[in-house]
Amino acid sequence: MLYWAAVFLVIALIAGVFGFGGIATASAGVAQVLFFIFLVLFVIALIARAIRSQT
Repeated sequence: MLYWAAVFLVIALIAGVFGFGGIATASAGVAQVLFFIFLVLFVIALIARAIRSQT
């Protein structure tokens, strides 16, 4: 998921350089959503691992 967030970020940067503002905005939004989903899942995995290792 982090890979796809990076891909959309690169697409947004390239689209911004070439002047495609709408595509850049949409790609940046998708990258941001994917990154936050990744962060939430990562934190949940860390908590689950910590709980599992205590028992």
